[in-house]
Amino acid sequence: MLIAQLSDPHVTTGVLAAEPAAGLHRALGRVLALRPRPDCVVITGDLVDHGRPDEYAALREIIGRFPLPVHLATGNHDDRESMLDLFGGTPWLGGGFSAYYHVDHPDATVVVLDSLTPGAGGGRLGEEQLGWLDGVLAGRPEVPAVVCLHHPPIAVGIPAADAIRLADGDALAEVIGRHPHVVRVLAGHLHRPVTAAFAGTVLTTAPSTWRQSSLTMSADEQIGWVAEPTALLLHQVSADGCVSHLVQSSHAAGMTCGF
Repeated sequence: MLIAQLSDPHVTTGVLAAEPAAGLHRALGRVLALRPRPDCVVITGDLVDHGRPDEYAALREIIGRFPLPVHLATGNHDDRESMLDLFGGTPWLGGGFSAYYHVDHPDATVVVLDSLTPGAGGGRLGEEQLGWLDGVLAGRPEVPAVVCLHHPPIAVGIPAADAIRLADGDALAEVIGRHPHVVRVLAGHLHRPVTAAFAGTVLTTAPSTWRQSSLTMSADEQIGWVAEPTALLLHQVSADGCVSHLVQSSHAAGMTCGF
């Protein structure tokens, strides 16, 4: 199974809307040009920039005609209620009315978590959601599982980002560690690609489809935005594990398709 991971599009409206929208559209077009085409797309949070209903309407206009399944996750820039108002009950949220859900694809289980903590940059899952995750993973151990969320559950060496990571990452690790068929944990939030060992599997964060953050590894240096290429991750999932590829969607990238 092929899963395309996009992240942090920060779709908005008004005079600053063009660049984030074009970045997401370009990345989705890059997905469609891949051969073979991915089975689904996961967007790991910060779907919009301010959590406003009009921004979610703009997001829906971009992804509405996209021909592949798209699974949406919340980020700290999102608003849970506004997102559920527009996307609840649709395939974009697994057909349900919750911001955390799972989709049983034939060759893999895709689990999407909700790490949004309103009013905070950091994230938290909480005992109820972690218990739900434990049950979902126990229910289908014969196929690989991919767990998706916005906030990285560990420190990655970027102080400004580590200060707003997932607060209960250790608790998530305990759950993931009980289920060896979890072949990858996917996150966003960093606006940078990062790979790390986590709970007996591998954590990967996807770059942003809009703009990237600086690699600021010193606490006395201010983090900022850099004009690095936008990109997505392509995860090849099988019974043997998961292989991930970085696929540029701007600059020297390959072909794109319209939709």
